[in-house]
Amino acid sequence: MAASITRVVGLAALESSLFRLSLGTIQRPLLCTSASKLLSPSDTTTPSSLVQKSTLHTSAGNQSWERPRGPRKWLVNNQTKFEPTPFGEQERPAYVCHVKENIKYSPDKMWYVACLVRGMKIDDAIHQLQFVHKKGAVAVREALEEAQELAVRNHNVEFKSNLWVSESFVGKGLVIKGFRRHARRRFGQVKYKHCHYFVTLEEGEPPEHYYPHSRKLTPQEMLEEWLESKRQRTIPMSL
Repeated sequence: MAASITRVVGLAALESSLFRLSLGTIQRPLLCTSASKLLSPSDTTTPSSLVQKSTLHTSAGNQSWERPRGPRKWLVNNQTKFEPTPFGEQERPAYVCHVKENIKYSPDKMWYVACLVRGMKIDDAIHQLQFVHKKGAVAVREALEEAQELAVRNHNVEFKSNLWVSESFVGKGLVIKGFRRHARRRFGQVKYKHCHYFVTLEEGEPPEHYYPHSRKLTPQEMLEEWLESKRQRTIPMSL
């Protein structure tokens, strides 16, 4: 009851102060600093030459000092120009770099999706992502389809299926900090994370082993590795 009475009294005081302020602005004559003459209260419009201009710039064009957000150097790779391939050498395969910025998904979770499609053909990667029940799989599939379209349209790729994912990784994006209410008048911080997804499509067939260091060795290679380990060992108390 006391709180409601205080709220009503406060609103009444606010209304009375606003009414007195409006009366004061109507009855107070306007002083023109440029012409040194008074304007009558009946004048409702003020000439533009008498209005004092503000020195505070609030337009968007004057805020160029702000630091640009998002990746800036990744798409520059598409503008790289190479010398013509000498006659008789293998032609350099075409490639396209693409990025999808500020995806509302944690970069730690997106890492698993990015590693899945790395080293795959473009069609196989898109088909595999259709069966991944993760929120980030939708964003990665859209990025791959956009990069595939850019490769055909802007980078002279003849067949859109003749591409493979040569690079696929994630970067940290925008992080918005918020608060959550807890018990006993306590607050906890919560972070809403975003991520950037980077992808490079290259023309041609993918390599047989994208990770050569983790591939399965042949019996001959296993024998050579074992012999090399025996040659490198040290025997104590030997000549």
